[in-house]
Amino acid sequence: MKISNIVFLLCTIIPFSSVSAQEVKDMAITVNAYYTGDGDNARKFAEEMESSGTAAAIRAEPGNKKYEYFFPKNDEHTVLLIDSWENQAALDKHHASPMMKTIADLREKYDLHMTYQRYIEDPNGFPESDKAFVRE
Repeated sequence: MKISNIVFLLCTIIPFSSVSAQEVKDMAITVNAYYTGDGDNARKFAEEMESSGTAAAIRAEPGNKKYEYFFPKNDEHTVLLIDSWENQAALDKHHASPMMKTIADLREKYDLHMTYQRYIEDPNGFPESDKAFVRE
């Protein structure tokens, strides 16, 4: 099996004492949302998000950088959504949009539960020390 895309999420801990609240609000945000349900309900949810055009509409929202589903190889009951936004304001607008009701309704339809992780962009960029571990 050929794997065409491998996603590396390298996180750097930012000492928040050195970053202002405004700087944090202006940083890009990535949320890893794990949707889990019985059987293949999580996969059906992701498929309906795509086939209904809902995911495409979210990708077209101002400030969206990425909205993509992945299927963990070792957990057939879970779907991972990687959802990235330019900043907190863009994410807040998305959360206030009617799109959230559509997502909530589909989540209910497939009886899914969520866990999530939230990351902010490192203002210093990708550390040189990590580049040795990435093959481009």
